[in-house]
Amino acid sequence: MIPKRARGGSDTAGLLFYLYGPGKRDEHEDPRMVAAWAPWVPDPARSAEVKVGDLALLLDAPVRALRGSVPAEHVYHVAVRLAPDDPVLSDGQWAEVARAMMAAAGIAPEGDAWGCRWVAVRHAQDHIHIVATKARQDGIQPNLRQDIVRMQRLARRFEAEWGLRRLTSGDRTAKRWPTTGETRKAERRRLSESVRDQLERTVRVAAAAAAGEEDFFARLRDSGVRVARRTAPGTGTAAGYAVALPGDRDRGQRAVWFGGGSLAYDLSLPRVRERWRLPMPVQDVPAASLWQTLEQNVRAATDRIGSARALQGAGDVAALGDLLVLVPGSAPSARTQLRASATAFERAARAPGRRELDGEARALFRRSARILASATTLSGRNDTAAFLGFLLALVTAVTAAQRWHEAQGYPLQAEAAARTERALREAAEVSTGAATAGGHPRARQSEPDHSALVTKALPAHASKVLVDPAWPALCLRLAALERNAVDAGSVLEGVAARRELDPAGSAAQVLAWRLDGWLAAHTVPSNPNGTATPPSPPRAAAAHLAARTRPDLQTDRESPKRVR
Repeated sequence: MIPKRARGGSDTAGLLFYLYGPGKRDEHEDPRMVAAWAPWVPDPARSAEVKVGDLALLLDAPVRALRGSVPAEHVYHVAVRLAPDDPVLSDGQWAEVARAMMAAAGIAPEGDAWGCRWVAVRHAQDHIHIVATKARQDGIQPNLRQDIVRMQRLARRFEAEWGLRRLTSGDRTAKRWPTTGETRKAERRRLSESVRDQLERTVRVAAAAAAGEEDFFARLRDSGVRVARRTAPGTGTAAGYAVALPGDRDRGQRAVWFGGGSLAYDLSLPRVRERWRLPMPVQDVPAASLWQTLEQNVRAATDRIGSARALQGAGDVAALGDLLVLVPGSAPSARTQLRASATAFERAARAPGRRELDGEARALFRRSARILASATTLSGRNDTAAFLGFLLALVTAVTAAQRWHEAQGYPLQAEAAARTERALREAAEVSTGAATAGGHPRARQSEPDHSALVTKALPAHASKVLVDPAWPALCLRLAALERNAVDAGSVLEGVAARRELDPAGSAAQVLAWRLDGWLAAHTVPSNPNGTATPPSPPRAAAAHLAARTRPDLQTDRESPKRVR
């Protein structure tokens, strides 16, 4: 639920005629009053005797009765709108919202019979308009200080009580949404997104990938957008910048420019410059080991997020956000899900207040982003198994960022990180399908149900393993066993018997590691003619493994210590 103060002015009748009218494009449906300052106020849409002009005179009466100067713009106008996926509210519910909003704003405090006059008009399913006059009936001016803040706080309460979409507000880190005009412009041009959203995404990718200021502006130009720099007087250095999409013009055929800070507050030039304040040398990484190197960096950074000081954590999560922005452009699979995860993490990357930029985790995330941005060839991009390991490392990093936000008392950022984690897990599932099937749809259709396999082999641990973030990695190992004609269930049961799994932080990850060791120890050798040697009988291999790992089956030649 979004309460937004709209333009007021001094023409009460003109605003009411618009709200009760058909709209600019006949979009108004059944305009009607749902609430007013008093129960006796007639509704022009339901009364044959009262017209819209008469209602305007009733609203303006306290203004005309004022002694002395009259406010230049005495009309107070607020629109309260629901999210697109919210349920439809009844007229009675909207009436409750209107009364509570006017009380919270200071227009008509609860129980105050001398408050300002107001009416709430509904002409669509998803929103209402509240019109008031800024003159109390006792001749005193209303106190409207912090009105929108109080109304937003009230909206959060309605969202919780009525099961509406929980929106975010209050810490000045929210996304800058397109205006109504920008959205309608995109609809007329049949564009999938507004120009503002397209430019914001383009600038964010360029900022995350750039090594310096000139590189940043060069990347913007290479992406096809128009760039204008604002120079500080007497210095010759850039003080700001603006971008425009070629062909995007207003009614006067002038280019529509957006300043970096108007796209997102962390895309202003001073905030963009923070990304390369500390020099970051380019690490030469072979394409074949690209994803493994990135995984190592991310796992090392995860242990250090906010480890020294809270302000360092704010810089760490900002750098993690830049890395997530660059991943979809190089990912071998699940790009749609990865773009969704980067978008979801934007709010989590913007922690309120100050931040420090010298944290170890930030340096590791920035180094990883530079590796992705500077990789000229990605011949190893088709290594979906290695990419999956990197993806799971990102899941743990985002989880650590969520815990840091919770510890700092940033619920909005913690919620954004939780949404990101869900999107990354979905991307991991998609990547697992691509890796296990070798990228062939037919192979994916014939892939066995690994959840049933685990449930049968490990009944005591299946519920924990199947919801583990490392479950996709375990599926990858099970598929490798099956491709080698090995009884994956027996092998899994054998490696699970090596040691208890309950104390493990990630049971699926521990099992994946143990299966890696089993696969390395039971590699299928190749004959000189290139054909594979038939593997040893699966059951015998599993039994042999169990004999090596269970103390009660060890032979005299084995060490008396339990094998782990």
